[in-house]
Amino acid sequence: MSLILLQALLVMDNPSAALSVNLNQYEMLNCSVFVIYSPGWDSDMSSMLLLVHLLPPSSQGRKRPGKISARQACDSLVKFIKIGTSIQGHLDNISGILQPYLLAVDAKKSMIESYYIVIDKHALPCKTSTSLACVDELFEAHFVFGTRYCQELTNVYTFLQTTVYDIDVENTKVNPRVAELRARMLK
Repeated sequence: MSLILLQALLVMDNPSAALSVNLNQYEMLNCSVFVIYSPGWDSDMSSMLLLVHLLPPSSQGRKRPGKISARQACDSLVKFIKIGTSIQGHLDNISGILQPYLLAVDAKKSMIESYYIVIDKHALPCKTSTSLACVDELFEAHFVFGTRYCQELTNVYTFLQTTVYDIDVENTKVNPRVAELRARMLK
């Protein structure tokens, strides 16, 4: 999976390369702003969060007005709390029904020792401590628990499903941005 994420990063860094995606200047600026305002995560988690910016949330239609930013969508993927903060307190403060997300617990974002998958106000400890393996567990949790992808992360999860995991590629409806990035990366 990290090779695919590395290719996505290369797409950003070198738009004229064979794997390039036609990102306009606004999108490039948006991704640059992300790097400035989201410091501290390890390189694997930073790559995943960058993928959220490369494949931002789609508009939610007339029934749900307003568009969520990629930065807000990152909170739907992973939340950070410092060691000593009550995990149960975090769970008690959850309002509404949220799709599964990662809860990272440690003193610094760059050296997370404990990840949890939060689902239905329960924190399930991840078996591994690397951020990329925990994202893998989070993705798999959607299938194990039969949950839908978070609306804000549908493009990211669909990209991972069809490009990294090669699951149900022919029958999965994908956003044009996902299809373009996938096609250019798999050339």
